[in-house]
Amino acid sequence: MSVGNDGDFAPVGRKRRSWTRDEKRRIVEESLEDGASIAEVARRHELNANLLFTWRRKLGVERSEQNAPMGIVPVTIASELAAEGHCPDAAGQMEIVLSEGDRIIVWADVETAALTRVLKALSGR
Repeated sequence: MSVGNDGDFAPVGRKRRSWTRDEKRRIVEESLEDGASIAEVARRHELNANLLFTWRRKLGVERSEQNAPMGIVPVTIASELAAEGHCPDAAGQMEIVLSEGDRIIVWADVETAALTRVLKALSGR
């Protein structure tokens, strides 16, 4: 960074961009589409993801999923089952048993968005 003629600190040769309210709204709406990644939308429009989060907050829009209350489900920790099925390769593995009897096994590296989609699809049946 350098000091400009007016004493302001600014990157050399870079100007601040300004976005119209309609442009901001359009970009925010794009970030709210199913499967949209904030980082990808921001990169596509050459802006910082934090700025996009700020626009979303200022426009008062959030994903409807985030505003919807999450249901509470009972959880049972059964040590006898864990001891029976213990396997050294199972580190970082979790088994989810749904009320209908469906079982989902996920590992530590599961993507949260993908798991959320699967759980929503199964709960909607």
